[in-house]
Amino acid sequence: MAAVPRFLPFLPYLLRRLAGYALLVAVATSLTYLLAAATLDPRSNYEGRSPRPPAAVVDAQLSRYNLNDRTPLAQRYLRWAAGMLRGDPGRTWNGDRVAAELGRRFGVTLRLVLLGVVAGSAAGVAAGAAAAVRQYRAFDRVSTVAAFAVLAVPVVVLANMLVIGAVWLNDRLGAQLLLVSGEATPGLAGGPAAGLLDRARHLALPTLSLALGQAAVYSRYQRGMMLDVLGADYVRTAMAKGLRRRTALVRHALRTALVPAVTYFAFTFGTLLVGATITETVFGWHGMGEALVAAIRGNDVNTVAAVCGCAAVAVLLAALAADALHVLLDPRVRVGR
Repeated sequence: MAAVPRFLPFLPYLLRRLAGYALLVAVATSLTYLLAAATLDPRSNYEGRSPRPPAAVVDAQLSRYNLNDRTPLAQRYLRWAAGMLRGDPGRTWNGDRVAAELGRRFGVTLRLVLLGVVAGSAAGVAAGAAAAVRQYRAFDRVSTVAAFAVLAVPVVVLANMLVIGAVWLNDRLGAQLLLVSGEATPGLAGGPAAGLLDRARHLALPTLSLALGQAAVYSRYQRGMMLDVLGADYVRTAMAKGLRRRTALVRHALRTALVPAVTYFAFTFGTLLVGATITETVFGWHGMGEALVAAIRGNDVNTVAAVCGCAAVAVLLAALAADALHVLLDPRVRVGR
C-alpha cells in the first residue's frame, strides 16, 4: 500500500505523454493511409484476370472495400478513419479481413522482436558499461572489434551465416539442435512440453540474428555514455564517502548513463517491428514485415495503413515505457507539474 502514494505523482506526467503519443499515432497512421491511397492502385489487381471482369463489377467491388480510386480521397479517408475508431482497419482488395490476418502476424513478429531487442539491448548495455570501466584494456578492444565486425556485416549475410553454422553444428552433433526454418514443426506430437521446446529451437536463430545487431549498437552507445559519467563529481563523491567502487559505478554512474539508452530502446523496438523483414524471410517466419512487403506489391491500401499503425502503436507503448523508466532512473525529471 505504501508504494501507491509514491507512484501517484508520476501519473500526470505519464498521462500527458500518453496523450501526446496518441495524437502522433493518429497523425502518422493517417498520413500513411493518405499516401498509400494516393499512390497504390488496387484496380490493377483485377486487370490480369481472365476473363477480365467488367468495369462496373470492379468499381462495385472496390467501392465495397473502400478502395475505389474514383471515389474522392477525402471521402475514403473519413470512412477508413471511422472504421479505425471502431477497431476495424477494413478489408483487403480481395475481401479478407485485415484485422484477422494481422492479428496472427503481429503475435509472430512481437515474439521474435521482443526477445531479440530485450536480449540484445541487455547484452549490449552490459558489454558497453564493462568496456568503459576497462577502457583500453583487452575486453574493451575485443568488444570494440566484435561490435564493428557485426555492424559491418549486412543483416541478410549474418542471418545466412547463422543458418550455415546451425546446419554444421547439427551435422556434428548428429541431431537437430537448432531449427532453421519456420515457427514450429507441423504435426508435432509429444504434448505442450515438446511443443514449447520445438518453438524455442525455431526461435533461437532468428532471435540471435536480431540480438547481435542490437548488442553491437548498444555496446558502442552505452560505452560512450558511461565514459561521460565515470569522471563526474557525484561518482567521485560517492566513493569518497566510503562506497565501494563497484557500488558507486552501478548505483550512480550506470544509472545516469542508462537514461539515453532507455530512450533509444523505444525507437529501436518500433522500427524492428516492421524492419525485421529480412530476418523473417531468411528463417521462414510469416510476420508483419512480410505482410507489409506483400501489401505494397499487391496494392493493398488498408493492410499497408494497418501495418504502419501497428508499428506506430508499438513505438507509443515502448516510448511510454521508456518515459516511466526515465522517471525512475533520473530524479531530476519533474513529474508533478
